[in-house]
Amino acid sequence: MSANVAGMSPSPSRGAGGEEAGLTFEAGSTEAGSAARLLRDYDVLWLRAANPGPVTLSGTNTWVVGREPAWVVDPGPRLDPHLEALFEAIEARGGLGGVALTHDHQDHCEAVPALLARYPAPVAAGRGEVEVLLKEGARVGPFEAVATPGHAAGHFALIAEGACFTGDAVLGEGSVFISPYRGAMAGYLRALTRLSLRRDFSVLCPGHGPPVWDPHAKLEEYVDHRLDRENKLIAALGRGCRTVQELLDAVWSDVPQALRGLATVTLAAHLDKLADEHVLPAGVERPRFEGTEW
Repeated sequence: MSANVAGMSPSPSRGAGGEEAGLTFEAGSTEAGSAARLLRDYDVLWLRAANPGPVTLSGTNTWVVGREPAWVVDPGPRLDPHLEALFEAIEARGGLGGVALTHDHQDHCEAVPALLARYPAPVAAGRGEVEVLLKEGARVGPFEAVATPGHAAGHFALIAEGACFTGDAVLGEGSVFISPYRGAMAGYLRALTRLSLRRDFSVLCPGHGPPVWDPHAKLEEYVDHRLDRENKLIAALGRGCRTVQELLDAVWSDVPQALRGLATVTLAAHLDKLADEHVLPAGVERPRFEGTEW
């Protein structure tokens, strides 16, 4: 399967200031319309890697932003067709100015070494051995970094030219798992609330799923979803549920079996939050994830 390159029709489409070549979404589809709108109004090219799955949904999104030179948000997995599409986009946009990572999970950053081998450029990320270590409010290339902890330590959203690149803090569809490191859930809810108060973007470009054209409604939906899970968890604890399985059955009964492992991760993050707030009852079984770096 080839990488999908956003455009208006099955033939190459022209964005503001240059050619945009490659495969496209099906002509007339909602995705094609969103891709065309991003090109026309934001000069952002949407690439999607062919790595679909229960966690990656339709695949990992890569965003090519600006030109002369272009910046790449989340180069994605190391898949040859995806890399070829990315190389073609960079050439069409006058070279690579830099790479910005929302976070360092493999499906978002695995392609970085291959990309830099062809186009040496600085990398900006929230952690790791990179040229630019992101901090709240930092500016790199065309972006302002906004800390969005929760899904991963060192996760950042990136805002540029009216678009907010959310990585796995907010998806185009469905919800994300929250990692169980200290302060993750509370930090995540604060980050979503802070983003919802901003008025300098009008579209969310997520790590998975389609662009979101009503960004503030989506952010409110995400906060409400997390608080609804928390309220159900508190109710289950009040009924005497204490084991991981009992709590999953009570609170995440709608989650498919294939995603129960990730629900367990998010359960752990919710329990950590309740413990930090001194409202977790005694005797609750806590999930353990030995040796896992979030």
